[in-house]
Amino acid sequence: MMNLVEKVSRRLREGQLMRTARAVLDTAPIRARRDGVVIASMIGTRVLLPYLVAVKSLDARLGRGRIVILDDGTLTAADKALLAHHCDNPQVIPIASVETAPAPRGGCWERLLAILDIAREDYVIQLDSDIVTVGPVPEVAAAIEAGRSFTLLGGEDSMLSDPAQVVAFAKERAALLASMGETKVHLQLAIELAMDQVAVPGLAAPRYVRGCAGFAGFAPDAAGRAPALAFSAEAERLVGSRWSEWGSEQVASNFVIANRSDPVMRPMRAISTTGAKQFRQTPRWSTFWGPTAIMPDAMPRRPRHDCGLANGLKISAGGPDRPVRPAVRAQRPSAIRGKAPRRWQPARPAGPDRAFAEAAGRST
Repeated sequence: MMNLVEKVSRRLREGQLMRTARAVLDTAPIRARRDGVVIASMIGTRVLLPYLVAVKSLDARLGRGRIVILDDGTLTAADKALLAHHCDNPQVIPIASVETAPAPRGGCWERLLAILDIAREDYVIQLDSDIVTVGPVPEVAAAIEAGRSFTLLGGEDSMLSDPAQVVAFAKERAALLASMGETKVHLQLAIELAMDQVAVPGLAAPRYVRGCAGFAGFAPDAAGRAPALAFSAEAERLVGSRWSEWGSEQVASNFVIANRSDPVMRPMRAISTTGAKQFRQTPRWSTFWGPTAIMPDAMPRRPRHDCGLANGLKISAGGPDRPVRPAVRAQRPSAIRGKAPRRWQPARPAGPDRAFAEAAGRST
């Protein structure tokens, strides 16, 4: 639990972030491409500006696709007008219109199932609003061309595994937690402990990977949501009512991608995380999440001339995305000075202190 000082400090940083993030409104709109690629996100009014930074930074690097947005129920008419301008009239799906039964409702299940419905015909990239692309993404482009799904691995020890390997790893992790006094394991670990008991029709040898649902690619598959629903039914049989807890959607996403044909697994070193003591080489994406993301010194500052915009979000394990402190102040947009909006320029690969800052499009 955060104390009062921490709560007030975070509120102040949230306000600073949103003031900084407004600079993205003065960048050129995305132009949709009807090329069989979809960039999909579930967002609400609270993360609208950070989302625009995320989606424009990916669009600048990838140069493919149209935008689909799952409205979490909080987008206003003004929000939708803004999205129509900046994302070239994206398809907006109301969350209430997505049927999830017999899978759980909530916990991002609507997002996963909507994506899998679209992925019956199109290649769909799931993009969280806190993922900013800061380097070239040839791996993503190649995966799309080859029709291969992809995910970012959840850790350096993550790998595409068979059920026996998953259970062995889960037992080691559970034993470690027990030695530390943890009496209840997270849902993800609970289902991984029983992964060797999962039986899904059509999968003689199911696989699993500890991946990140925040940035993942789903190659076209006529099966649609069927594999996710089949896995969900098995998981509910094995862990009971716990399957409705937060985190079940990510486990299902991992299972679906692991059992696609020849999925691409991007290593953890491809992503930079706020609070990391050492920035990994050649990052492709940057995100600001985890406990260190709300600490006062989690995001170092850079001089004003280094960037156009700083942006970042914290992922909360049990709730909606929450903004965190921006790295720097915004460079005054050219449009404010009476000039035309500048073209969105991708950021150069850089350390975590510059990643979100340069994603706004200022090239140096």
